[in-house]
Amino acid sequence: MKTRERPVNLDLTKFSFPLPALTSITHRITGVILFVGLAFLLYAFNLSLASPAAFAEAVALFDAPLAKLITWGLLTALGYHLVAGIKHLFLDFDFGDTLEGARLGAQITIGLAVILSILAGVWVW
Repeated sequence: MKTRERPVNLDLTKFSFPLPALTSITHRITGVILFVGLAFLLYAFNLSLASPAAFAEAVALFDAPLAKLITWGLLTALGYHLVAGIKHLFLDFDFGDTLEGARLGAQITIGLAVILSILAGVWVW
């Protein structure tokens, strides 16, 4: 292949990724979200252990709508990350590593993640 025939600038928006690739990318994104969100949870945990007054402040913090939204988002990311991680474990044992199996695994992952997200939303709100 000549150098002139190679693409110079790849526009990722023009690619059509298959569903298994999108679920794998989303698995990585939720891992980053969980890592960043851990700072919020550690702050609230530290605040709750400081004193009884600080514990009341932490409880009031979690009653705020923004904090509930963040908590729901973190629980949603955790649920998706957990389900996708289990799917990846199945792939490590050669279950669902065919094209059809990967599509089915991605669909099951999304379905279970939606169910867990709804349950987390009901629990948080």
